[in-house]
Amino acid sequence: MSKAKAKAKQAKGKMKETVGKATDDLSMQAEGRGEQITGKTQEVAEKAADRAKKSGR
Repeated sequence: MSKAKAKAKQAKGKMKETVGKATDDLSMQAEGRGEQITGKTQEVAEKAADRAKKSGR
């Protein structure tokens, strides 16, 4: 997954969390937070892979 897709997943998760808060939907809030965490994890993994490529490993 690319960094851009990871950022998009984070944004989508934030939107879901916000809508969940506005509608008092705890399930949607949790789903949104989960997507944000997944996106952040994927972004960090991409950054690590880029660093590994740059260092020649």
